[in-house]
Order: sequence, then structure tokens, then C-alpha cells
Amino acid sequence: MLYPLTNHACVAALFAADAPAPAGPAANPQADLLKMALPLILMFVIFYVLLIRPQQKKAREHQALVTALKPRDKVVTSGGMFGEVISIKDKTVTLRCGESKLEVLKSSIAEVVERPQAGGESKS
Repeated sequence: MLYPLTNHACVAALFAADAPAPAGPAANPQADLLKMALPLILMFVIFYVLLIRPQQKKAREHQALVTALKPRDKVVTSGGMFGEVISIKDKTVTLRCGESKLEVLKSSIAEVVERPQAGGESKS
């Protein structure tokens, strides 16, 4: 029959864990610091690659989309409204949605659905 460790064995095991390492080559404090900092540095690199960098790329693409807006572009706002760009100001865009005109922030333009043809359409 197996018996659990006695109190004396548990106490001895705890003190053995706290005992200093046997005498050997002196530990390098800089190596210890590097071992402690390496996981933090690695986590920062992973966060940068997986979270920060893609978000910056998406923001740059959205900024390029907003600066390339021109009148007569058909766009969708982040609220889901379709409209045609009538005029562009510093921070706002005037859209024609059906029979009404709306003034929305440039940042609320989610995507350009259709751009007018470069040659222009002639009405007959």
C-alpha cells in the first residue's frame, strides 16, 4: 500500500527547492536579463505583425480611397447608404441618394462602387 509523503518529507522538499545552486561558474546577470526580456520582446513583435501592421495598412488604403474621390463616383457609406458624390469639401462629401442630398464625413465612405468612365458618356 502506498502512503503519501510525510510532513517531514514535504518540508525537506520545500527547503531543497530554495537551496542555492551548487557552486559552479558564476551566472551572468546580462544573460538573465536577456532571458527575462526575450518573451516580452517576442510578444511585442507578434502583436506588431498580427495587429498593428495590418491596421496601419488598412488605414493607409482607406486614406488613399478618400483622397481619390471625385464627383460622380458611386460610393457606399459605412452606414450602408448608396450615393453619388456631388461635391467634395475638406472634411465632408455631398452625396445624392435618390432624390435627397446628404452631407457626410469623408471618413464614413466605406468603398467606391463605381467610377465614371474616363471618356465620358454622351447623351443623345
